[in-house]
Amino acid sequence: MTGAAASERLLVLVRHGQSEWNLQNLFTGWRDPDLTERGVAEARAAGRGLKRAGYVFDVAFTSELVRAQRTCALVLEEMGLQGLPVIRDRALNERDYGDLAGLNKDDARARWGDAQVHAWRRSYDVRPPGGESLKDTAARVLPYYIETVLPRVMAGERVLVAAHGNSLRALAMVLDRLDGGRVADLEIKTGIPLIYRLNADTTVASKTVQERDGDADL
Repeated sequence: MTGAAASERLLVLVRHGQSEWNLQNLFTGWRDPDLTERGVAEARAAGRGLKRAGYVFDVAFTSELVRAQRTCALVLEEMGLQGLPVIRDRALNERDYGDLAGLNKDDARARWGDAQVHAWRRSYDVRPPGGESLKDTAARVLPYYIETVLPRVMAGERVLVAAHGNSLRALAMVLDRLDGGRVADLEIKTGIPLIYRLNADTTVASKTVQERDGDADL
């Protein structure tokens, strides 16, 4: 078997590449902008890096939003895995930013203040107006992970999850055993794979952050 063996219980998380609204510094949430050219390059670089390291996958999961779906497809294309089964589900969507969606983050800070916007963006249980907190996001992501994704990892399948900053923060909070305070400092970069191997009891045996080989890859 090439790369990571099935017995290693491989789970790889990757946040979508830069989106058009990331570039414009806008709150995105469930809005559906596509990737920028840089975002495409980030996704392709992630796929190349995973292929160079010898990884292969048996199944991929992604959200119902195009930026995550396209990232997933580009990663798999670079790995030569275009025919891989890909399962899409709303449970993996980005957190819903409600009334903030489409607003510039700097404009929001000018209107409501740095502290309030930081609480909306980074806290565990503070909801933006009309939207979801990270706690709310976790309430849909974690059951889906436990019921649908994790059993496949534990059965020896090598699993890729291409999703979003906050849906992946919710997962990493559990995998990395972070509390609500520590998760506020967790930043998941666009297009950077987080490679987990799980123990037989579903806890994390090892974690690797696969950094890009500089902007020359983009």
